[in-house]
Amino acid sequence: MRPRVILVLAITAVVLGGLLIVPAAYARLIEPGGTLASGESALVGIEPSTPPPPTLAAAPVTVRDVDGFFSWALLDRESGKISGAKNMTSTNSTESMIKVWIVADYLRRLGDKTPPESMLRAGSTAIRDSNDISAERLYSLGGRGAVIDRLIKMCGLTDTRKVVPPGEKSVWWSYTEMSPRDAVRMGECVKDGTAAGPTWTKWVLDEMAKVRGTTAPKDQKAKEAGGRWGIIDGLPKGVLAQGPVAIKNGWTLIFADGKWHLNCLAISDDWVLAVMTRYSGRKGLDYGADVCASVASQLVTPLPGAVLKVPQPLTVAKP
Repeated sequence: MRPRVILVLAITAVVLGGLLIVPAAYARLIEPGGTLASGESALVGIEPSTPPPPTLAAAPVTVRDVDGFFSWALLDRESGKISGAKNMTSTNSTESMIKVWIVADYLRRLGDKTPPESMLRAGSTAIRDSNDISAERLYSLGGRGAVIDRLIKMCGLTDTRKVVPPGEKSVWWSYTEMSPRDAVRMGECVKDGTAAGPTWTKWVLDEMAKVRGTTAPKDQKAKEAGGRWGIIDGLPKGVLAQGPVAIKNGWTLIFADGKWHLNCLAISDDWVLAVMTRYSGRKGLDYGADVCASVASQLVTPLPGAVLKVPQPLTVAKP
C-alpha cells in the first residue's frame, strides 16, 4: 500500500505544480494590452470585458391587434442605413409630428437674426405642448405649402406629399402624408443641423427633449396636448443615461374614418426611430402610446438584464 500512496502523492505534486507554474508563465507571455510577447494576438475572451452600452438596432418587431395601419423605421446615424417594417414606405398623416419641422424651418430662415420673443415662445409651445395655434402661426409665416416643399427638398424625402383637405383651398400641415422612412429622414435633418441651421439646431433639440404632458385627459386639451409618451417609455435607463432623447409625437382621432392617426418620432446621438399607426378610435390614446413604446423596447440591444454569453473560440469561416 505504501508505494501506491507515494505514487499518488507524487502525481498530485506534479499537477499542483503545473497549475501554479502555467498561469505565471502565461502571464509573462502576455504583454499589457492583451498581446503575446511574440507579437501574436492573445486568445479572445480570457478576461471579462465590459458589455457595450445599450442602443437601438434593427431587429424583428411584433405588434398585434393594430386594426388599421402599422409601420416603423430606424435610422442608424453612423452608417446612414434605414431598417424597418416591410411597409416602411407606406404613408400616414403626420399630425403634430411635423411641427418640429415647421419650427425649425422658421428659425433657419431667420439666419443670425433674433426672432421676436413672441415667436420664440410660439416655437417652444408648438414643440413642448404641441400647440396648434403656435404651429399654425409659424406655418403661415413660412408660406404654408412652401414649408412642406422645403421639407421634401431639403431633407431628401421620397414618400411625402402635400394634401389639401376636401373643401379647403390650402395645404394643411397635419394632413401631410409621410412614411416612417421619410420620418426618420426628417429626424436626421433636424439632428444634423439642416433643418434649423447652425444657430438654432441645439435650441430645437433641447425643446424636443423638454416635451411635456401625459396621455391623461387633463393633459389633452383642444388646441394643445401632452405628448411625453411613446418611444421614450420603451427606452431603458441605460439608453436615457447616455444623453437627452429628442421626441415629437403626432396624434389625432379623425372622425371621418373613426381612427386614431398616431405617430412617434425620437432622435438620439446614435439613431432616429419613427413609429406610425392608424387604429380604431375605441382603443384610445394609451393604446397607440404603448405600441410606440413596444417597438422601441424590442429594438434595444443588448437586452436589459440579458445574460452575457461565455466567449467561444474563434473559428475560421468556410469559403
